[in-house]
Amino acid sequence: MDGMREQVRRFNLLATEIDAAYHEATLKLGLSDSAMIILYTICLFAGACPLGDIVALSGLPKQTVNSALRKLEGEDVVYLEAEGRKKRVCLTEKGRGLAEKTALRIMEIENEIFASWTPEERETYLRLTRRYLAMLREEIQALK
Repeated sequence: MDGMREQVRRFNLLATEIDAAYHEATLKLGLSDSAMIILYTICLFAGACPLGDIVALSGLPKQTVNSALRKLEGEDVVYLEAEGRKKRVCLTEKGRGLAEKTALRIMEIENEIFASWTPEERETYLRLTRRYLAMLREEIQALK
């Protein structure tokens, strides 16, 4: 059991170090963490993303997302577009340029890392991460 606890501790330390590496990259690229997460999420959707998806996928509080979006709007990086009762966040021309210099560079680094792994390593990593996340969510739902 102690060996397993040590592995969990090491896993959590690695997760924290990965977060710290992303934070360091964000600072080097001149953005706040929330701005980077928003730009990254919009890039996942090819330059335009439903606001609700940004909140859901970012892990950030809704108020933080809204504050960061107001700042990005004020800097002419994004604009909001009505989509029925929902809003869609779109990159401006300036925003596309900023995304290329920031979020897309991070994505390229991630792609290079994954490309250095064998297909089996990638599939194993993804399979175990999905399984861990599903089990974690299940246990969190059961919390009282």
